[in-house]
Amino acid sequence: MEKSGPLFKAKCGIILAADVPSLEDLRKLAELSLVTPEVVGVKVGFTLALRFGLPAIVKFVNDINMLPVIYDHQKAATDIPAMGKPFAETCRDAGVKGVIFFPHAGPKTLEAFVSAGFDCGLETFLGLSMTHPQYHLGDGGFIVNDAPDKICKIGIDLGVRSFVLPGNKPDLIKKFAQGPLISIQPTTIIMPGIGSQGGSISTATEATKGHHPFFIIGSAIYRAPDPEASLLQFVSEMRECN
Repeated sequence: MEKSGPLFKAKCGIILAADVPSLEDLRKLAELSLVTPEVVGVKVGFTLALRFGLPAIVKFVNDINMLPVIYDHQKAATDIPAMGKPFAETCRDAGVKGVIFFPHAGPKTLEAFVSAGFDCGLETFLGLSMTHPQYHLGDGGFIVNDAPDKICKIGIDLGVRSFVLPGNKPDLIKKFAQGPLISIQPTTIIMPGIGSQGGSISTATEATKGHHPFFIIGSAIYRAPDPEASLLQFVSEMRECN
């Protein structure tokens, strides 16, 4: 098992979340990546991948801008361990550079998917928690409260150095950034939940102190009356914080 190098050369940046239904919507969003160098990647999900095919989507984005595409299967790594290798190989062959895993199926699945991701040269982003309410058992959800801690520890031991934390839950970000992740800092922390779900770049940046923060932003940009102006506003806020 070999881990690839960091996906991003920058120490912070914006990842555009392409949770859009059509190629025309994807084109408009991907073209925004040309506006500013602070956009460092594009995250695509299952909607586009299932509708048009993952290889076609990656090519579509790369024809506009050769930014790395991160695939978020929503939620990958919830299968049996044996599916880790074919999943990672499929993503690699499609031209994906990074994958997001939320290993709800247990430690064996976590290990199998992460190992397969590394073997395929993919940057592996390990999800520790999600942005919405009622996720953890203590908040009325299904995921036991200490599951993120266990996932984090196993991930660190496996060599994971990139993690997903909810940008709208700064206390939770800080818990990990200033807790278990200190032993391997600086790590890459990518954060959804910025903008439409209430998270702010300034608060999330402060919570990730000592690490490299990247902000996943989608609907707050592509649903804005002026998407370019919205993107540049987020960029301005990020520059002030770094």
